[in-house]
Amino acid sequence: IISLSIITGTIMTMSSSNWLMAWIGLELNMLAILPIISKPKTTRASEATTKYFLTQAIASAMMLLSSTINAWQTGSWDILELKNKFSTTIMALSLMMKMGAAPIHFWLPEVMQGTTLQTALLITTWQKIAPVTLMYMISNNIQPTILVSAGILSMIIGGLGGINQTQLRKTMAYSSINNLGWTITIMAFSPNMALMNIFTYILMTTPIFLMMTTASTKTLQNLATTWTTSMTMTLSISLLMLSTSGLPPFTGFMPKMLILNELVSQKLTTLATLAIMTSLISLLFYLRISYLIMMLTPPTTTPSSTKWRVQNQKSQPMTMMVPTALFITHLIPAIPY
Repeated sequence: IISLSIITGTIMTMSSSNWLMAWIGLELNMLAILPIISKPKTTRASEATTKYFLTQAIASAMMLLSSTINAWQTGSWDILELKNKFSTTIMALSLMMKMGAAPIHFWLPEVMQGTTLQTALLITTWQKIAPVTLMYMISNNIQPTILVSAGILSMIIGGLGGINQTQLRKTMAYSSINNLGWTITIMAFSPNMALMNIFTYILMTTPIFLMMTTASTKTLQNLATTWTTSMTMTLSISLLMLSTSGLPPFTGFMPKMLILNELVSQKLTTLATLAIMTSLISLLFYLRISYLIMMLTPPTTTPSSTKWRVQNQKSQPMTMMVPTALFITHLIPAIPY
């Protein structure tokens, strides 16, 4: 029932043309994920659930306020009829809050740290789809300055926040914030490219989380010893991290190159340069993870059977997803600009 509610809520939001139906879909989605976040009976999980609920509830209230003011001014609840500037700004902020983009990102690392790896995967992938879709639908009405400012801030915070992390879930949270920065920045100029960027990110993040779940690794220290169990998994995680950072020739390079190309063609060279500089900051912590797990051998490995060695899990989904998440850059010529 819970899984069905999460799927139904997102699909309802994506397919609705009315603000009230979109709001109901988001509420259904939020109420369904709360039991999943609070499933581990720990204080951290309860705290994460409370933070998630409060943040999403405030964002939903802002959505209602924005759509009500707009309906009062224009007489329409239609999503595409969001013409009032004040309403548009509030709506953009509420959607950023739901996604976890800067400057309203503080809840995301904390919530992800307090949940399981599977729930963290759900929050960074599926839960982003509905707000991004709504932002895509109103992108023509949002002032570009707001989107670009929030996007650049997200890139900087996502890069700087992940540098000193040892907890993988927090690192992936900052990685998500950084990627949302790219999505929001290009949303002002080419909404289709923003959608392509977020779906490419989902494609790359999913196998990373699935492999972390299989190996039951939550810290860099644990991740550094996965080579004793599965060298393939170690290599795959390392390459996926580099792909997420946007290094060529991996898949993650494709959307970033197209975004930079679009910014330069729009005569926004300064913005493109700033985006490249911030991506170098985030590259630092992705390279750090890859370096730690591939090039350094921990001084000792435990003689006892550690937690992941006793599990024998099937990995067919990962076998199919990893090559896709690494090597589809050659599809660039087929993508219409």
